[in-house]
Amino acid sequence: MSTCPVIHGGEEVPKLDFGGTTPYEDYVHASVLHTLQKQASDDPREMSFLVITQIMELYFGLLCFEWRQAQLELRADDLRAAVRTLRRSDLHLQGLNAAWRPIARMTPGEFNSFRDALGEGSGFQSGVYRELEFLLGEKSRSMLVPHRAVPELHESLEAQLAAPSLYDDVLAALRRRGLAIPVAVLERDLTKTYEPDADVEEVWAEIYRGDDRDLLELGEALTDIAEEFARWRYDHLLATRRSMGAKVGTGGSAGVAFLEKRTRRSVFPELWTARSFV
Repeated sequence: MSTCPVIHGGEEVPKLDFGGTTPYEDYVHASVLHTLQKQASDDPREMSFLVITQIMELYFGLLCFEWRQAQLELRADDLRAAVRTLRRSDLHLQGLNAAWRPIARMTPGEFNSFRDALGEGSGFQSGVYRELEFLLGEKSRSMLVPHRAVPELHESLEAQLAAPSLYDDVLAALRRRGLAIPVAVLERDLTKTYEPDADVEEVWAEIYRGDDRDLLELGEALTDIAEEFARWRYDHLLATRRSMGAKVGTGGSAGVAFLEKRTRRSVFPELWTARSFV
């Protein structure tokens, strides 16, 4: 079989015959992706909900990949590379947030037409989303409970729970550059949610009062991520409130009340409060 381009009427046309699957299929595995949508009801609107939820899962995994890469770059003290990675992840977060729009436009009747098919399924049971929150410093051992029956996933999340978050690696990199990040902050119990520290706040205020462009860019890249993540949580709250009001969540949570509590927390908190002192 010839691999040479085909010429028609003096114009080169793309190769069309590959003697098997296409290189695109071999790389993307599109045929596999399109077999993963299994509706649990006969309602056509469920397909939209299902596909968008799966897209969100892919974004969760991509964000975890990017933030782990940024951690490696921070540990190598390559702040410029880390900032590039963080900026790229911010664009992924924007794509993730955009995925809420079709779900948020469902009326209560439309959502309820297939909601029972979800059973006790809920997004907070996502293992990859749990890893994403752990990487952002939002840690809770109780959130491992849903995964106890899957040993490999449970062990992976338990390791992530005890590992430095992205922000921990940022603070460690700042300390190596001579900034006054307290040792106690870096050596605290990493299995618990990060809490704001006045000395860390002063370090960020110092950075924003200064002219070190690398550190300023790092701070702004992290702030963009924190802002988009806050938007993710708020859009989740609005979509839930709009489609189901104050009903109990599908996973048995308090629904809107649970989400409202989560939206009140900020990741990388000192990046926000430090601005009051610049």
